[in-house]
Amino acid sequence: MTILITGANRGIGQGLAGEWRREGKEVIGTARNEPGLEQLDVAEPDSVSALGKRLQGRPISTLVCNAGILMDRHEQLEAGYSPELWARHFQVNVTGVFLTVQALMPNLRLAQEHGDTPKIAIVSSLLGSQAAAGGGRYIYRASKAAAINLGRNLAVDLRPEGIAVGIYHPGWVATDMGGPEAEVSVEESVDGLRRQIDNLNLTETGCFKAWDGKVLPF
Repeated sequence: MTILITGANRGIGQGLAGEWRREGKEVIGTARNEPGLEQLDVAEPDSVSALGKRLQGRPISTLVCNAGILMDRHEQLEAGYSPELWARHFQVNVTGVFLTVQALMPNLRLAQEHGDTPKIAIVSSLLGSQAAAGGGRYIYRASKAAAINLGRNLAVDLRPEGIAVGIYHPGWVATDMGGPEAEVSVEESVDGLRRQIDNLNLTETGCFKAWDGKVLPF
């Protein structure tokens, strides 16, 4: 059983990698430029394609699309939210997820041939839920909403192949992205997410859940 995690150089991705390794699982961690990890910039199609070529013929049972950015923290509606900022967020938070899934589909199918139940976990956010609109952070919210939508539609198309897809909210976590005032520790989020992903199956494919298992509105 091999698990691949994007954005595994810090925070939640790094924590998940450590948890699964302690359980004896084989983990491939990726990052843009980090010694000891597979090189992957999800915003660069050539980088994603190169990863797929390097991993050709290697079964991957679980793909965790964790890499993401949040850059529109203090933008003002009147003069902020530049087109470049919109493009960057969608490149990483949406297109990057799709390209990674697309590139590693042969690996997921190969895992199935070896007797594993392949699954894809997409780390999104409750801020992307239409039912949780709170204003502000328009770019991040829109990109995470798109990631939820992407996961839901992948679940429909991949269900006949026996590949489950889950979408997860890690909580407001005390990482570099979440900040020191966050409500959930990295350890709590990682432990909960690991349990949700481990238990993901075709019965709940397309689910949108919080780290603690709570079913969330889309």
